Amino acid sequence: MKHTANIFTSHIAFALTLFLTSLGSAHVIAQSVGLSSKPLLRSTLSDDNSKETTILTVEFAPGGTTGRHLHHGDEYAIVIQGTLELTAEGRETRRVSSGESFHNPRGLIHEARNIGDSTARLNIVFVVDKGKPIIVPISK
Repeated sequence: MKHTANIFTSHIAFALTLFLTSLGSAHVIAQSVGLSSKPLLRSTLSDDNSKETTILTVEFAPGGTTGRHLHHGDEYAIVIQGTLELTAEGRETRRVSSGESFHNPRGLIHEARNIGDSTARLNIVFVVDKGKPIIVPISK
């Protein structure tokens, strides 16, 4: 079991490296700053092998932002600490704080930014199409 966890961790680290490398444009890289994430679980969805579920814990430094992006599936998040400002196409900007949650549906272009002066922490569950990247950056 420990060997499987190590392989999984290696795969996640490799995937994150590929993701950051694939951003290519300095403009897009500059958009996603002050973030760190730790994968907690990755599994296929029961009774639907075409979907993958990934659970992450994410930390935003003060001022940290995801940059504009979308997902090939749904995102469900709980704010554990701090306050984020969420912007999404076609929606009013809103704030979510510790103890609150939010959902971003498949394909919604959105961005999250830590507007506090301390670290913001979230637990996020993604249910995305298997084999697709979790995050797709969108340039402005």
